[in-house]
Amino acid sequence: MRRSPITAGFFYMALGVLFTVFAVQEVSSSGWGFLSYVFVLLATLDFGSGIRMVMLHLKIKSSENKKK
Repeated sequence: MRRSPITAGFFYMALGVLFTVFAVQEVSSSGWGFLSYVFVLLATLDFGSGIRMVMLHLKIKSSENKKK
């Protein structure tokens, strides 16, 4: 059984929020260090993947509706 793109999209967005929280905590405790940049990079990639998955889901639903 495969996961739908919308499920994967929300999962990636949740990870993006989590890494953003980690980045904010890291910056507030010790400033902009290497780990802060890693957290920001991971959050950016996760948000991008999440948006891409949600858009893929909408495109699939749109093509299914046009076939009917």
